Amino acid sequence: MSKSIRNDCCILSIGIFATIILPRSVVTGYPRLRSLLFPGLVSGLFSVRDLRRYWNSLGRVYETTFPLSLTELSSSPLKPLKMNTEKDFSPLTPNIVRALNDKLYEKRKVAALEIEKLVREFVAQNNSTQIRHVIQILASEFALSQHPHSRKGGLIGLAACSIALGKDSGLYLKELIEPVLTCFNDSDSRLRYYACEALYNIVKVARGAVLPHFNVLFDGLSKLAADPDPNVKSGSELLDRLLKDIVTESNKFDLVAFVPLLRERIYSNNQYARQFIISWILVLESVPDINLLDYLPEILDGLFQILGDSSKEIRRTCEVVLGEFLKEIKKTPSSVKFAEMANILVIHCQVSDESKLTNDLIQLTAMTWMREFIQLAGRVVLPYSSGILTAVLPCLSYDDRKKSTKEAASACNHSLMKLVTPEDDEDEEETGSGDSQPREDSPPKTEGDTNDMLNASQESVGFSNICFFTPTSADRSQVTLDLDGIVQVLDRHLHDSSTGMMTRISVLKWLYHLYIKTPRKMFRHTDSLFPMLLKTLSDESDEVILKDLEVLAEIASSPAGQTDSSGSCDNSDSKLELQVPDGAKAGPQTVVGDSSPSTPSMNSYFYKFMINLLKRFCLERKLLENRGAFIIRQLCLLLHAENIFHSMADILLKEEDLKFASTMVQTLNTILLTSAELFQLRNQLKDLRTQESCALFCCLYRSWCHNPVATVSLCFLTQNYRHAYDLIQKFGDLEVTVDFLMEVDKLVQLIESPIFTYLRLQLLDVENNPYLIKALYGLLMLLPQSQAFQLLSHRLRCVPNPELMRTVDESKYIESKPVGTKRPTYTHMDYNDLLQHFDRVQSKHLEVRHQRSGRADHPDRKLML
Repeated sequence: MSKSIRNDCCILSIGIFATIILPRSVVTGYPRLRSLLFPGLVSGLFSVRDLRRYWNSLGRVYETTFPLSLTELSSSPLKPLKMNTEKDFSPLTPNIVRALNDKLYEKRKVAALEIEKLVREFVAQNNSTQIRHVIQILASEFALSQHPHSRKGGLIGLAACSIALGKDSGLYLKELIEPVLTCFNDSDSRLRYYACEALYNIVKVARGAVLPHFNVLFDGLSKLAADPDPNVKSGSELLDRLLKDIVTESNKFDLVAFVPLLRERIYSNNQYARQFIISWILVLESVPDINLLDYLPEILDGLFQILGDSSKEIRRTCEVVLGEFLKEIKKTPSSVKFAEMANILVIHCQVSDESKLTNDLIQLTAMTWMREFIQLAGRVVLPYSSGILTAVLPCLSYDDRKKSTKEAASACNHSLMKLVTPEDDEDEEETGSGDSQPREDSPPKTEGDTNDMLNASQESVGFSNICFFTPTSADRSQVTLDLDGIVQVLDRHLHDSSTGMMTRISVLKWLYHLYIKTPRKMFRHTDSLFPMLLKTLSDESDEVILKDLEVLAEIASSPAGQTDSSGSCDNSDSKLELQVPDGAKAGPQTVVGDSSPSTPSMNSYFYKFMINLLKRFCLERKLLENRGAFIIRQLCLLLHAENIFHSMADILLKEEDLKFASTMVQTLNTILLTSAELFQLRNQLKDLRTQESCALFCCLYRSWCHNPVATVSLCFLTQNYRHAYDLIQKFGDLEVTVDFLMEVDKLVQLIESPIFTYLRLQLLDVENNPYLIKALYGLLMLLPQSQAFQLLSHRLRCVPNPELMRTVDESKYIESKPVGTKRPTYTHMDYNDLLQHFDRVQSKHLEVRHQRSGRADHPDRKLML
């Protein structure tokens, strides 16, 4: 081998060693270095085959030490081996290219100034082809290069091009921006910083021309906002402020194209990204020419998500944004899409995790918005009533720790209730085109009629099926009350044992309001609600029971509840029919007899209510002991007391559980004699001046016979003293027990009460009231010498002229009695028949007691109806 060839081989060997020792990126990134290392290969002096033969002659030891083969070197993907630097990068000079690839920033800056000068010349020459060529080289060969220094040079070069182009940079923005945005994803933080710096210069020059590319810029900035490097984040903030200034001063911002990206990015969980998003929404909301309110439904859910961020600063900013939106909604409610945001508010009004304090803020804000929506939108929100109630009702039982939320929920509940009007009781046929006649028994709305309405009580919260309503009078007829959904929500809260007291009260207020405003539709749900309403009478709260009784009283007295199959309470022994209408009629209802003007018409549910109430008292004796008198007194206020006592007396007359019947009669008698609510009924019974009052006395008497002492007290109340004396004489044949004597003791106490003042005054007229004195002496003889005995004995000692207490002939007594003191209605009552009935009832009680003494008491109670 000649000496020149050996020298070339040595150079080649050095080149191979250098290639293996140096990083491949260094060698392949610098074509000139590669040409120096492989002069023979570049000049074509050696073929690959010759080099391989030489490589094999070096020995196997080198093969194991340097695993790269010559084939691998010659076939590298970056093989600009035959590239002429000056030609390929033209119009960039070799000095510019070399400086752009330099690791020193100062040299790359010098190259950028040269590029700026070069591009200015092309702009002056209007040579757009060369301008695009320079941008393309800087983008593909440098900014997108594998070498970091080359990428840095490309970025500063692109910024220099933009500065040189000036106002013409808008023509080349796509080519300038795209490679810079690609570098935002680089793993090198310094390179991301340089990319941010380059984009800042590009945007600063282009100004409003960058708005068509706003979405890609926003997307890139949203990523840099969450960058871990503080320098990168600082640079992105400068760029962000510049972009906000441009959007604020421009009137060409494409909000329609931006909203989908905003809706996507608003659900980011990164705090810095959230801060970035919320700041942009605040800026866009402040621009007069940008109406972001039209697209509020798209981002409202995301805003509430951000409101739950752990950062106090982010929450405060989000509160400001939501406050600004709410102010704008109040100013222009006619342009607000209330219906599309209703379900979003319903969802956020419900707290999923009460342990998180941020959820309280979300709930309070959503409830405040809901309150304003109901007041501003009016009946537009009625289709979403069930969802609103699902969210609002639980909040009404909050304690003082959530006082603001509770107050807002209460306002929502009150405003929503006011929206329900009698027009909601009209059937769809009546509100339609009028093709069909209205039917009172038309079926309720099916689920398919409202499948496009939002319902927060359902799991689906999609926004694609939201129906749009506007609060104009033209669309008012389209708004329908979701009564079935509301009743379902109310019933669910009544069944839930964990429901708070105030929530239960509000549920019952809602039911009462619906029965007042929409009675026809509500009575379709009465059969399903009735059992739970009866069960609610066992509630611990008096307020809940009061509201429950109001609902039950409305059900029992509403004309809409009249049915053809009304329950009858007539019986052969009764002299007066209960005022239960035979069926639903359009005109005034006919009532049997001359009833009191204040007596309301009772429907078929009244008698059903009375039966079930007595059943409940029988099954829950504690309810009867603790709340029985309270419930009956309130019913006497809500419904006519005469109807209450008449119906209960009629039902108890058929009661087979005689012990319960006696207890119930004792309770009713105590209420009759002591309650202020029954003052009018007592006056009606005291005089017995009308046929109706006499018939009422007979009805009560027949049931009162279950309790002998109560029967005597009823006779005292109605001034039937002779009959009371006859009854007391029969007490000697009865089984006198301790309970019996205790009842007599209570009666003596009642005689001394203000209720029987008129009776005590009648003791002064011994001549006309001999049987009163005899009856009282009879009670005195029944009593053991107890405190009650002493009390009654002292009272009887005060009777004047005891020697005048002689019995006169009955006929002479009646003839000699002044006309004003006659009681003509007495002649219409068969007292002998009443005494016989008393004997029959007491015989049954005696028989039952004897049977009970031989076997266990049966808890079952039956009604013979």
